[in-house]
Amino acid sequence: MALPLARPTKKRNDPLNPRASKTLLIVMMLYALYTLVPLVWLLFSSTKTQSGLFSSFGLWFADDFAFFDNLVATFSYRDGIFLRWLGNTLLYVVVGAGGATLLATMAGYGLAKFRFPGRRAVFAVVLGAVAVPGTALAVPTFLLFSELGLTNTPWAIIIPSLVSPFGLYLIWTYAVDAIPEELMEAARLDGASEVRIFFSVTLRLLAPGIVTVALFAVVATWNNYFLPLIMLSEPDWYPLTVGLNQWNAASVGAGAQPVQHLVITGALITIIPLVAAFLFMQRFWQSGLSAGSVKQ
Repeated sequence: MALPLARPTKKRNDPLNPRASKTLLIVMMLYALYTLVPLVWLLFSSTKTQSGLFSSFGLWFADDFAFFDNLVATFSYRDGIFLRWLGNTLLYVVVGAGGATLLATMAGYGLAKFRFPGRRAVFAVVLGAVAVPGTALAVPTFLLFSELGLTNTPWAIIIPSLVSPFGLYLIWTYAVDAIPEELMEAARLDGASEVRIFFSVTLRLLAPGIVTVALFAVVATWNNYFLPLIMLSEPDWYPLTVGLNQWNAASVGAGAQPVQHLVITGALITIIPLVAAFLFMQRFWQSGLSAGSVKQ
């Protein structure tokens, strides 16, 4: 007599388990709600006047739609200094984040494909630098730049932004599997120099990783607040983060002109380039994170 086959029991950790799927769905919905509510509030608040911010429901429009008026007022307030702050932020991102991406790519490629004494020590230093938060180095960096006379200049923001230990480590680990040794040897046999191999062969193979590092560097530089706050005292060199906070601080106090509606509109303008960068580079970013994780 044949014994009946036992039905397979679904484990709690099985992703096909209906209970687990529902739990994950609820968690992700709550996380999405937590992420999107501030953005939705920002969108609705940017359409309100100063009085409408406090007299209407935050997640809906007010009686007066003042988005375009707020937009014009933001760019014209205090002789259009918002536009100057936007230009400063773009300068710090293009030079600082762009330079950090280039240096991380060159250093990561060299550490991944060349053998030299002290390579393990460099690896340990890079890992240690990744673990150190940037805020812990802000005060020592300020003291160093103060001795050099570089505070209150764009170099006080650009030079520290050029250092990206995480970007270097990411390119290092990505280049190990992304660049075949046989391809490099074939290029050397054809008479190509190491510089030509890097710019003609390596950069194309490292493109997904480079885009990933660039995206992280752009976001970090664009949102940088603490370093410019202690390094800069001249408003003409402020980035958007520090400048908008100055507007908000100036709105509080007796006799101050409240401009919270301009601060909110400026914050909305500030996040638009980052959202556009994420949407544009999303496919490169995802491939850069996953490439090399599965060995061919």
